Amino acid sequence: MDASEPTPHSDDAVERQAGGWQKVREWIQIIVIALLISLPIRFFVAEPFIVNGASMDPTFSTGQFLIVDRLTYRFESPARGDVIIFQYPLSPPGDQIYYIKRVIGLPGETVSIKDGSVTIITPTAAGSGTTPKTTILDEPYIAPIHASHDSETITLGPTQYFVMGDNRLQSSDSRAWGPLDKRYIIGRPIIRLLPLNTFAVLPGQYHE
Repeated sequence: MDASEPTPHSDDAVERQAGGWQKVREWIQIIVIALLISLPIRFFVAEPFIVNGASMDPTFSTGQFLIVDRLTYRFESPARGDVIIFQYPLSPPGDQIYYIKRVIGLPGETVSIKDGSVTIITPTAAGSGTTPKTTILDEPYIAPIHASHDSETITLGPTQYFVMGDNRLQSSDSRAWGPLDKRYIIGRPIIRLLPLNTFAVLPGQYHE
C-alpha cells in the first residue's frame, strides 16, 4: 500500500456496519407502519376479489378483479338490486367460500317466483287494514339465454335476504340453499378494476 494513502481503522468499519443496520431498522419500521395502515383497510374497509364462475353472467365474468367495500353495510342494509359478496352459508367448518349474487328479496318480504318471473309481496303493519304491496320485478340485467322457468314461494325472516345470480340457469343461490342471513354478508363491489375495458364504479348495481 502506498504510504500516502490513509490506513483504514477498525472504527471506520464499525461505523459503516452501524449505518447498514440503521437502514435495515428504518426499512423494518416502514414495513411495520405500512402493515398497521393497510391491514385494517384490508379487513374492515376494502378487500380485493376475483370473480370465478358463470353465475353472474353477463354482469360479471370469470377473471374480473373487484375491490369490495366492506364498510357500507356496517351502517346501512343492502338494498334490492345490490350486488353483494358473502360467505357461503353452507361452507364446511374452517373453509371460507365466497359467492357473488344479487339481492332480490329483503327481510320480511315474500318472494314468489312463477315460471321465472319474480313477484315481491311487502307486508303492511299489523292491524293497518291495508293490502300488502305486490311488485313484479323488472330485471333487465338478465339476458334471455340466462332466464329460468322455476317456481317457488318463500317468506323471509327479519334478518334474511333472498339472493340470486343473474345467470339463473347456472347459479347456486337462495333457490337451492335458502335465504341468506345478514351475518354472512361481506360487502359490495365498489370498483371493477380489471380488465381495464370493464372498469366501473358500483358495477352491476340496479335500483328500480
